[in-house]
Amino acid sequence: MKQPALVAVGIFVLSFQALPQSLAQWKAHDMNRPRPTIIKASDQKLPIQPPSDAVILFDGRDLSQWRSEDGSPAKWVAANGYMESVKGSGYVFSRLTFGDVQLHVEWAAPVPAMGKSQGRGNSGVFLMGQYEIQVLDSYENHTYPDGQAASVYGQYPPLVNVCRPPGEWQSYDIVFRRPRFDRNGGLLKPARVTLLHNGVLVQDNVELWGPTNWLQHSPYFAHPDRLPISLQDHGNPVRFRNIWLRELPEWNDPTPTNAKSDPVVVLQNKDLDRFVGKYQRQTSNKEIFSIKRDGTKLRANFAGPSDIELVPNSEREFSLRWTAGKLVFDIAVDGKPTGFTFHLGGEEYLVKRIE
Repeated sequence: MKQPALVAVGIFVLSFQALPQSLAQWKAHDMNRPRPTIIKASDQKLPIQPPSDAVILFDGRDLSQWRSEDGSPAKWVAANGYMESVKGSGYVFSRLTFGDVQLHVEWAAPVPAMGKSQGRGNSGVFLMGQYEIQVLDSYENHTYPDGQAASVYGQYPPLVNVCRPPGEWQSYDIVFRRPRFDRNGGLLKPARVTLLHNGVLVQDNVELWGPTNWLQHSPYFAHPDRLPISLQDHGNPVRFRNIWLRELPEWNDPTPTNAKSDPVVVLQNKDLDRFVGKYQRQTSNKEIFSIKRDGTKLRANFAGPSDIELVPNSEREFSLRWTAGKLVFDIAVDGKPTGFTFHLGGEEYLVKRIE
């Protein structure tokens, strides 16, 4: 639940960003916040084997990929295929550093169950040492919703509670996109988290308000693009196994652009009118296509719900504005098109003009 010291992950604070108070519709750890519905997840065949491009952080044998806060060897116990937190030993940190990741973690709460609320099977998975996914025995255990298992601690309760009984192995599959900062330390994009708990979606691409913390909402501060992953010692003997991740490519803006969509040549209306008409695909289904002029533009209908703009690249070749396809027209001696070849996705097919 509590955030590790900044020195543990070598963070240099460059600047602070004010937290938009409108984001905090609930005070942190409010017991009046609606509780997630309890559901039972389907059985999983654990452990889940890592894909071929995974970075293995713990394979059940030793703690060589982990360290203590001061850089010394991790003081947790590794035995019987799992690692277990030891009270008073402190957090453990991955020796490697990461940014955007798909992280898989399997964990089990202690048996017999002891304590209640936040004192029962408490630990945490920290992305970049700052952004916590709560680990807690939330099976028939009453606590504040933003602090139960699979919560983004202090910010987002899980959509549903799919916690298994103590002692049973559970899985977290986390997709984490780190925050982006400009060269002056200003926040460009907040961090985002998607989480599946025992195969069930419980965090749906949520936007983090800043680093997670106990008792307060902390603002973003600029930090390095790569930092360790850490696991929390909260005084409970929580077990972890089969920890691996995949580093994700840079987070690209999905907004469409006008790349390669501007006309290469400008055709007069009389030239565009030559292509207006109906066309038939030369296949067994004999689809009918139509081309019309709309002002100074040509638009084609390929049996879809809307017309598609054709962008002239030459006097006989047109590309599609938003799709990597093109039409190359066959032009007769009199200058009129007799049909075209449609190129798309490495394939091509012939289309003949019928009127």
